Amino acid sequence: MPDDAVTRFTRLDSLTTVDTADLPRLYDYPRELTRCWVRANMIVSVDGGATLDGRAGGLAGRGDRALFKVLRDLADVVLVGAGTVRTENYSGAQLSVAARQNRQARGQAEVPPIAVVTASGALEPTSRLFTRTETPPLIFTTNASFAATRDRLQGRADVLDASTSDPIVVDPAAVLGQLAQRGLHRVLCEGGPTLLGDFVEHDLLDELALTVAPKLVGGGAPRMVTGRVPRTTDLRTAHILTDDQGYLYLRYTRDR
Repeated sequence: MPDDAVTRFTRLDSLTTVDTADLPRLYDYPRELTRCWVRANMIVSVDGGATLDGRAGGLAGRGDRALFKVLRDLADVVLVGAGTVRTENYSGAQLSVAARQNRQARGQAEVPPIAVVTASGALEPTSRLFTRTETPPLIFTTNASFAATRDRLQGRADVLDASTSDPIVVDPAAVLGQLAQRGLHRVLCEGGPTLLGDFVEHDLLDELALTVAPKLVGGGAPRMVTGRVPRTTDLRTAHILTDDQGYLYLRYTRDR
């Protein structure tokens, strides 16, 4: 298309009102999945920073926290990198009675497990991930770290070898393969940037739920995706929401 071609824009200032009860419909996963559908949920500042004072949670507002809960309610499993587990002090998922009932009605387990990707297996057995949870987490590690990780966690988690050709690297496709074998098709990836970068690099990301916080953070805040190899993933906008605090909630999907 030539540079002087007419581009048409759409104003987004006449949206209908949406409340929290409408969010499960707006963010529903595709029906009758036979493979893992990977949705990432990330937050950035207006200037692209993925953290404030070193934590993504520092950027969150009231609406983002409500959406965070809804996305967890809909997921079969919450997938996260070990660095984010440590930084954000993860525990198991905490769901309301209503959310548990809704999950049962959809044929899901009452509480989605947390699945952690860690090449080293260096997770502290006394952390909240293992001590404040109803469902033992799934730990995806490498062939090289598998035995030591299993022994260190001593039954606190289900430790799985997700290496393929390289015994010191976790293969994201192998992670999804093992989740699919367990019937955990609705995957919610909560980062961090390195894990999300691995999924982008391997062309395994289906959807992005992106919150833009009305904040400038400056400094050396990281991007929400980092990786070794640049890769372009074309997305289409499913919807854009806003709230009275000025946050934007963008849902992007891709055609397969």
